[in-house]
Amino acid sequence: MKISEAIDMTAALLLESGITEARREATSLLGFAIKKDKIFLIAHPDHELDEPELKYFIHLVNRRMVREPFQYIAGRQEFYGLEFNVSPDVLIPRPETEILVEQAIRELSKTSKPAFLEIGVGSGCISISVLNELQHAGAVGVDISERALAVTQANAEKHHVEDRLTLRRADLYDGISEKFDLIVSNPPYVPREQISGLQTEVARYEPHIALDGGPGGLVIIERIIAKAPNFLASGGRLLIEIGFGQAESVERLFLPAIWDAAEFINDLQGIPRVVTARLRR
Repeated sequence: MKISEAIDMTAALLLESGITEARREATSLLGFAIKKDKIFLIAHPDHELDEPELKYFIHLVNRRMVREPFQYIAGRQEFYGLEFNVSPDVLIPRPETEILVEQAIRELSKTSKPAFLEIGVGSGCISISVLNELQHAGAVGVDISERALAVTQANAEKHHVEDRLTLRRADLYDGISEKFDLIVSNPPYVPREQISGLQTEVARYEPHIALDGGPGGLVIIERIIAKAPNFLASGGRLLIEIGFGQAESVERLFLPAIWDAAEFINDLQGIPRVVTARLRR
């Protein structure tokens, strides 16, 4: 089978499976299968796939047809200019979470030797991206999932920040005794009752433990905000990614006696995506 034929056939199959950008995904799958970039595929449409290549490619196409995310098939995802290993044990890093990274870098750059805590590190994309930009920073990352921590550790080593990132298995603040300049989190915030209605790739394949924010979606966020003052240095700041329509409810969780007024940062769609607040004391 030629490259052009393989892409045409796969694009049709993926479109039938409900995948909208079918031709782009077909090209990505083929390039991954035969270890060639897009330029090669375009320049060599008549290149014949050998039998092992074709067999492996068909295997990948079958996985994608049942809506397994391409990122899990390839085992990687780009985020903030870096490539991260991903598996079904962690959420796939998303562009909107880069807002959280940018704000964390902005805040931590004000301190000569900053230390921050990330709650729910997942793939490690947030902490590692921040540490990659701020060579003088150190971090502690916690996650309830041992398998997620293994992915984070591999990514920390991949990007040479493992000596500045301490990983611990914990539920939120359990076992934490230090105080930090900043606490950052992309917590589970999808209302439990809405998970089954998410895009198939998300609902079927991404870890529900990293999605499920409990009834209403704010259970974990509320716990993070309530206990954060115990682990922030004087004037420390909390940064949390939130979901669509949650800003008003989240704002009420920041008590004026404890926090300066919460501020919200919009994503590219104009949706409040990140909340940030400074500890008063």
